[in-house]
Amino acid sequence: MLTLVVYDIHDDKRRQQLAKILSRFGLTRVQYSAFKGDLNPNDKEVLIRKVTKYVVDEIDCIFVIPLCGRCLATSEVISKNGRMLVSESSVKIV
Repeated sequence: MLTLVVYDIHDDKRRQQLAKILSRFGLTRVQYSAFKGDLNPNDKEVLIRKVTKYVVDEIDCIFVIPLCGRCLATSEVISKNGRMLVSESSVKIV
């Protein structure tokens, strides 16, 4: 099922590690802290187990959101440049 993963991780190193894990699961970065892609139910559960350790501080959180076809078809992207995807090379952690 198409899945959106959105996160807010305070620590730079943990945030970078989380992004690498999401990429390894075949998810594509759509915003600086958001990835989207297809996950079967088993992979979704494995992903959730793996990423849970990155929530350490009270302000850290990760949303794993399933997107149905209708939800995606009716979604809107609001952007000045008309694009949804963020170029990996433009993502810099400071």
